Amino acid sequence: MDDAPGELDLRRYVRDIPDFPTPGIVFRDITPLLLNPDALDGAVSRLARYARPHAVDLVVAAEARGFMLGGALARALGAGFVPARKRGKLPSATVMAEYALEYGVDALEMHADALAGGARVLIHDDLLATGGTALALAELVQQLGAEVVGCAFLVELTALGGRAALGAFDVHALIAYD
Repeated sequence: MDDAPGELDLRRYVRDIPDFPTPGIVFRDITPLLLNPDALDGAVSRLARYARPHAVDLVVAAEARGFMLGGALARALGAGFVPARKRGKLPSATVMAEYALEYGVDALEMHADALAGGARVLIHDDLLATGGTALALAELVQQLGAEVVGCAFLVELTALGGRAALGAFDVHALIAYD
């Protein structure tokens, strides 16, 4: 989506796994991208290029695949990193939001003291599908008094309407699939 002339085509490093995790779902596997140092660096650099003008204080990313680029993105931005984990995985007081997946329901938690009021937060996940995960993260961020300044994804599945679900937020994805 945002390849500049001479930049690596990141789409070449995403493979399709049909019928995973359930029949009818095409899983967009980013493992080949993670295995290639140039593709990995290119993805983090392009996400950071989008996020830099937003003056991000913290990157909030969802377990587990969001962690893979979220920490690297936070480092590239000189920002902190806040993990949003599955229910029961964090050792201190938490806040929680439930969300719908394209194939079920789940929940994410963050430490209740993870975000200071007024912090400028970038939400990151590897993939934008229905928008449920990112919307849950935005809800947690706002519940803790911080501001969502953008949502950055490696891959967007446009047919599933996630961008529309996040209509109130600035959304950016590096690769889009219909």
